[in-house]
Amino acid sequence: MTKQPGDSATTEPTQASPDPDEASPDATNPGADEAGPEHPGAASPLATGTPSAQTRTGLLAPGAPLLGLLALGWLTAMLWSTRAVIDSAAAGVTAISLSAFALPGVISAALVAGTAFALFGAELLAQQGRNRATLRFVVAVASGLLIGLAAAFAINLTYADTATTNVIAGTTAAAAIIGGGIAAARTAPVIGAVVAAGLGTLLFVVAFSWARDPLFELFGAGETQESLLNAAKWVSRTESLLAGLMAGLLAFGYLTWSRRRAATHRNDPPALRWPAYLVAGAGPGLLLLVAEVILRVGGRRLLDLAGALSEADAVAQTSLGTSRVDNGIWVLFVGALTAMIAFGRTLGPAPLDEEDPDEA
Repeated sequence: MTKQPGDSATTEPTQASPDPDEASPDATNPGADEAGPEHPGAASPLATGTPSAQTRTGLLAPGAPLLGLLALGWLTAMLWSTRAVIDSAAAGVTAISLSAFALPGVISAALVAGTAFALFGAELLAQQGRNRATLRFVVAVASGLLIGLAAAFAINLTYADTATTNVIAGTTAAAAIIGGGIAAARTAPVIGAVVAAGLGTLLFVVAFSWARDPLFELFGAGETQESLLNAAKWVSRTESLLAGLMAGLLAFGYLTWSRRRAATHRNDPPALRWPAYLVAGAGPGLLLLVAEVILRVGGRRLLDLAGALSEADAVAQTSLGTSRVDNGIWVLFVGALTAMIAFGRTLGPAPLDEEDPDEA
């Protein structure tokens, strides 16, 4: 039977199946809209690219085991040197004063060690594909807690039984736990850069002590108190400036290494944006300021005991506290600026937009 023009079979055209090459991205990737930048858990604001199972391998922190070992070694060295200094002093007044002077270095070392060891634990989970935020936070804090408890146990076991021993142990453990919480951040290369730059900054501060006496003479330290204070101010600023420069360069170098290492495993590794370099460069200064907060909260009893020894000790503790805060602020801003400048120099000129022939 011949179909007439009025039949329904001819009035309703047959819909051809869409060409798979012309299919919309939404059809082939249903989760594309959900993985956009507006989605709260889609991607880190510090990196470009979608954090799928394939791209997460490019967001790992390279050298995390080595950073953990170095940070633990530095914490051990600081605990050992502090114990040696306290044991060599006469019991009582001198031991309290020396404990107050040594506690900031121990807290900074514990904070970096807790962050580094927790970063290593969190990266082990990420390599196994278990990178959920809740699980990463629990493992990171537990890792910091493990370092803190080990350090506190070592202090109580090896230090002399004085009124300040529990204060040192408690603040050290608290710093390591807080460091573990810091390592729970999802942008692992930035945390690795902060740890690497923080370790370099702490090592530089110790090495800089050899140059303080020549710099005092260079800045005109004489026999008057005014000249000594002026020279001390310039020595402190020089140390902070150089430490900030080193922190920024180390942070930039680590992030560059992380990007190149990711490129060897992937053809399109997720690129870190400029806020990542800003945070990484400012990270060591932030760690110093966080350590100062821990010191003033957890170590308040020790600082009060040291300041009550004499008027000169009270002035010294106040002056040292102000100097530490200033140093942290200098390292924060100089490190962030240095990392940003170094990152900016790697950017090429923006491509010129070609003129549209339709608009000509």
